[in-house]
Amino acid sequence: MKHDGRQELIDGLNEDLRGEFQAVIMYRLYASMVQGPYRQELRAFFASEIPEELMHAQILADKISSLGGTPVAEPAPVPVVFEAKEMLQKALDAEVATLARYVKRRSQAEKAGEHGLVVQFDDIIADETNHRDELRQMLARWP
Repeated sequence: MKHDGRQELIDGLNEDLRGEFQAVIMYRLYASMVQGPYRQELRAFFASEIPEELMHAQILADKISSLGGTPVAEPAPVPVVFEAKEMLQKALDAEVATLARYVKRRSQAEKAGEHGLVVQFDDIIADETNHRDELRQMLARWP
């Protein structure tokens, strides 16, 4: 493989894949563990995020493989917290970090000539931006 930014892209995509696996585990864990007056709403919210994060993981793993890399099989560390507000804050922190990585990765994909991946990143960035905004709204006037 000639050096056209592909290995750097593969490495970055694997970092992103670890993040998506982290998100799936984190949202599943939080949906199960959340307690308090907003349990039903937060449980539904956390659980509803999982399918989209899994779809992002599928896109990343498929692209890593198609570029000649091997998709990672382990998540980034999952923060375990017990208070609902902390869960929302950890989820927000993760979404903000994810967005920053995806903006960088989109640029790398463009430099590597992976135009289809650039378009996929536009969609993923829109998804993650919506997640970030929803979490910000949920935390805005938290008691």
